[in-house]
Amino acid sequence: MIKSTYTISKMDCPSEERLIRMKLESISAIQDLQFNIPERKLIVVHTESSEIESRLKSLGLGSELKEQSQIDWQSAASSDVQTKLLWIVLLINFGFFFIEIIAGLISGSMGLLADSLDMLADAFVYGLSLWAVGSFIQRKQKVAAWSGYLQLLLALIGLVEVVRRFFGTDAFPDYRTMIVVSVFALFANAVCLYLLQKSKSTEAHMKASMIFTSNDIIINTGVIAAGLLVLFTNSKYPDLIIGSLVFLIVLRGAKRILKLSK
Repeated sequence: MIKSTYTISKMDCPSEERLIRMKLESISAIQDLQFNIPERKLIVVHTESSEIESRLKSLGLGSELKEQSQIDWQSAASSDVQTKLLWIVLLINFGFFFIEIIAGLISGSMGLLADSLDMLADAFVYGLSLWAVGSFIQRKQKVAAWSGYLQLLLALIGLVEVVRRFFGTDAFPDYRTMIVVSVFALFANAVCLYLLQKSKSTEAHMKASMIFTSNDIIINTGVIAAGLLVLFTNSKYPDLIIGSLVFLIVLRGAKRILKLSK
């Protein structure tokens, strides 16, 4: 078995990782992909194949082969454990999507509505990871495109509503609902992150899931902070600002998912 180590100079987030995975996964010679996003490194365990380097270069992410060696390789990953963990994280995210969107509509909080869409976006990502097992690449690309367009549409609608409320005379949102629901969402994401980290998996999609969940915790904290600012300033603007930022995050994620589907 051959171990090839590449540097990917423009790989700085999970979206580039997933783009690389979708580009390489149809190569039957590949046995394992190991990503190190902070160091921008990719390790490919494979048999002889002349396609890997050319496909990486075609992505335009600045790939360069640094090292290649012969190894004895045996997969140590437990796919059953990973699948169960991804299902848990997916169901928690999907459940809190419904909780936050209902709470957002009742309380009038754009921060909660935006966070609910972020939860939905993450649920799509985890769902695509689960779908990837034994699925045809064309099918995965179609699902990615559907989820990307849906997120894009919802994020744009959300941003339009933020602008309308910014210049309108809407009352400021219920900060109590914002804070309470976001605290529960923060706790749920902390549990997800604990479970993912406890798995000690080095698999690419598991590491990506940890990054997504860490980002969710930051967003939850932001909505809590917005709720406190609404309380102390008696103003709707902190909620609209955090809502705008989260909608932009969802919009950026949707564009990247659409890029993956091509």
